[in-house]
Amino acid sequence: MNISLPDGSSRTLNEGATAYDLAADIGAGLARATIAATVNGKQVDVSHQLHDGDTVSLITEKSDEGLEVIRHSTSHLMAMAVQEVFPGAQVTIGPVIEDGFYYDFAYERAFTPDDLTKIEEKMRQLSNQKLPITREEWDRDAAIAHFEGIGEIYKAKLIGRIPAGETVSLYKQGEWSDLCRGPHVPNTGVLKHFKLMKVSGAYWEGNSDNEQLCRIYGTAWASKGDLKAYLTRLEEAEKRDHRKLAKSLDLFHLQEEAPGMIFWHPKGWSVWQQVENEIRGVMRDNGYQEIKTPQMVDRKLWEKSGHWDKFREEMFTTSTENRDYAIKPMNCPCHIQVFNQNLHSYRDLPLRLAEFGSCHRNEPSGTLHGLMRLRNFVQDDAHIFCTEAQIQDEVCNFIDLTYDVYKRFGFDDVIIFLSDRPEKRVGTDEQWDKAEAALHQALDSKGIEYGLNPGEGAFYGPKIEFSLKDCLGRVWQCGTIQVDFSMPGKLDAEYVAEDSSRQTPVMLHRAILGSMERFIGILIEHYEGKFPFWLAPVQVVACNITDAQADYVAEVTKSMHKAGFRAEMDLRNEKVGYKVRAHTLARVPYILVAGDREREDGTISVRDLSGQNLGTFSVDDWIAEMVDMRSRHA
Repeated sequence: MNISLPDGSSRTLNEGATAYDLAADIGAGLARATIAATVNGKQVDVSHQLHDGDTVSLITEKSDEGLEVIRHSTSHLMAMAVQEVFPGAQVTIGPVIEDGFYYDFAYERAFTPDDLTKIEEKMRQLSNQKLPITREEWDRDAAIAHFEGIGEIYKAKLIGRIPAGETVSLYKQGEWSDLCRGPHVPNTGVLKHFKLMKVSGAYWEGNSDNEQLCRIYGTAWASKGDLKAYLTRLEEAEKRDHRKLAKSLDLFHLQEEAPGMIFWHPKGWSVWQQVENEIRGVMRDNGYQEIKTPQMVDRKLWEKSGHWDKFREEMFTTSTENRDYAIKPMNCPCHIQVFNQNLHSYRDLPLRLAEFGSCHRNEPSGTLHGLMRLRNFVQDDAHIFCTEAQIQDEVCNFIDLTYDVYKRFGFDDVIIFLSDRPEKRVGTDEQWDKAEAALHQALDSKGIEYGLNPGEGAFYGPKIEFSLKDCLGRVWQCGTIQVDFSMPGKLDAEYVAEDSSRQTPVMLHRAILGSMERFIGILIEHYEGKFPFWLAPVQVVACNITDAQADYVAEVTKSMHKAGFRAEMDLRNEKVGYKVRAHTLARVPYILVAGDREREDGTISVRDLSGQNLGTFSVDDWIAEMVDMRSRHA
């Protein structure tokens, strides 16, 4: 029989040959590395029997698809180990997630970190046994009876949702079996590089009204080096956790009386102001007009815009004087109200309105996470009102602007995805065709490589998403530009076209940073609190050696204030080494020291954050150095 390969070539195999046989026919090394295959677009096990005319792509352990198969199989290995170590534990669901997997279990008590050690040891024993992993097709009712018979009520419930008369696939390793679509690795010996990470609580099907389960998280990789590198990244990420750094650097805090909302301290607010002023200057220089809209708006506006039906559960509401209000979860309907206050001509377009808009969303308490997930956050939001013909140019300009802003903050590695029309959407196919074509053409004209997220666009239009890669290789989705044909018409926005007709503008929703708070959290972790000079909350601190230099240090600090720098002085009755260490730990970029000689000469000794002594400068010369550093950023 003839089998087609992805490169256009083909191989001739005997009838009954499997995906593994194909790999062996190509080469022994490939056969050892192959753990699954894709046949005619569907992923299968290596034992899958091929047929004449099949198109086959082999999946190796080092590919992204292979890594997912390894993680999926490792979750089964963990489930088997749990049931061997803790008889009576029931398995429920165990999906692959980013960098690993988890499995939820029903058991008489919660698992502990000590339990993870026992489970992991059992996993290694099962791996060493190299148990074959085989697929079986079962009648749906027979599978239900099987799992009910062994006390696996959750598996029985899952299978019970499958229509009667259908078959289900079970995977066996040794005498243990689990419901699964697959594919899986050929045997447990492939699964060598894994670690169980943590335990947490979970609810059956994510519903708090259901039974409490115990979730075990793990990670799995194709090689020992990959696992070690991942664990090292986690250790580094732990050191950089913005919540810990915020406490040690006195940037902000959270407290129970305002869940998901930030109390900014002076140093943290200084960072915020630098970020905001940077974006404000960029907006001003690129034709945006800054506005400010109300925090709370009558429910009728949200109903008219469509947000009430889609976001009601996420909105904070209140009532007064027989009127219902919602605290705004987003800014777009309010921006249209500003647009609508004047009758605009086509000559006025594009009109770019920007706002540092404070939004509130009633996020579940369990999802809140420092600056990264909040109930109150501020967006560097803007909306561009334009004609259909202007979409591509505006998107091109936004792409350039976004790259420039990210570079200003020290991010050069940007990942872009285009999300096109979802199944449920508003607007005509013709409008979607135009919008998607404009986004594709804008990206293509820039020579930018980008991925596609089919069907992941907003219900009102397609979008481009911009993600940053930080110093640890983590990816953070930040910027977005979305094309909206729907909301302007719903809220009666219109302009006078060249032929004097009234037309509805297209609205482009766009943000570069996204949430200001989240972006600052990313900055804290990316720089480990060691902000660039222009962004640091305290740029320089001057220290005296003895009380005799106190007045001189005060004069030096005053001079730096006059030059526009965020400077502090440390006149504490402590040894200068203690002061230097304290400000080094506080991530102050430059530390100045003055003794009797510096006071007499009108100089200061300068150290940077790395501890390097940069030498002795006159006060004017050092201020000139700082001016130069500031101007290089600007």
